[in-house]
Amino acid sequence: MIATTFFSTILLPFVLAMIMLGMGLSLTTKDFINIFARPKALAWGLTCQLILLPLIALVIARISGLSPELQVGIVLIAACPGGAVSNLITHLLGGALALSVSMTTVNSFITMFTIPVIIKTALWLLMDSTQGQEIVLPFWTTLAQVMSTTVLPCVLGIYIRQRNETVALRLERPLKVAMPSILALVMIAAIFLEEGEGISLTTRDYWEVSGFAFLLNIAGMLLGYWSAAWLGFVPKVQMTIAIEVGLQNTGMAIFIATSRLMLNNQTMAIPASIYALFTFFTAIGFGWLVSRNHIQQERKLEAK
Repeated sequence: MIATTFFSTILLPFVLAMIMLGMGLSLTTKDFINIFARPKALAWGLTCQLILLPLIALVIARISGLSPELQVGIVLIAACPGGAVSNLITHLLGGALALSVSMTTVNSFITMFTIPVIIKTALWLLMDSTQGQEIVLPFWTTLAQVMSTTVLPCVLGIYIRQRNETVALRLERPLKVAMPSILALVMIAAIFLEEGEGISLTTRDYWEVSGFAFLLNIAGMLLGYWSAAWLGFVPKVQMTIAIEVGLQNTGMAIFIATSRLMLNNQTMAIPASIYALFTFFTAIGFGWLVSRNHIQQERKLEAK
């Protein structure tokens, strides 16, 4: 075991920043202007993330039969925002990238205020306790993380494209191919080579929690997809909202659970640790199936 947190605290944020830079190379300021000029999709995606998904997580936690600490851990996943990984998957699958980045950025700011409310509610409902502890996210630290790994690299990519589109296109293609592979390697190293704040997953933990973590992941994606379809959004937006709602920032969830200044409970971090192991692959699989279904439908319409 490697006692340092080099992979998760240094290398992983750097790789995520490079991914956002690569995605910025494929965007323009007009893409974001269009999102905020017609904010219906953004508003609905945020509603799913901030309100509906935590409610679903509370129901899953209630029916799970897990210990109260593990139930709170499930809700904690849903309380956290999405991250650069959801942006990457949207980019790879040809979704509405500007919408994805906008949802990640706006949601990351809002959840600094909603996470304490959701977690206190979960502690009260599921443990009949608030542990007498004030839950406050470190505002400036969280802001710096969002800016450094999401906003600024993406803005830099957009700026490079505006200055020289030829250079942007040359850089975009290799980054789109290389960065997912590098990200996968770094994430595997962070999970299996680091000690991870003292969290030790047993086989029993995995089989006890994984089904409910998987249910939350699939329920989030189905919520985003079906509700977006019901509201009449185009297929690319449907897929994007589904991926954003289905993928959460598990690193933040683990930090909140294990931090001595917050929950200080290793057990509450177990659901997020398990959730992180498979959601990258389920999101890609879900997005691919949705894209394939839309392509088949379009071909049928063209054939008529």
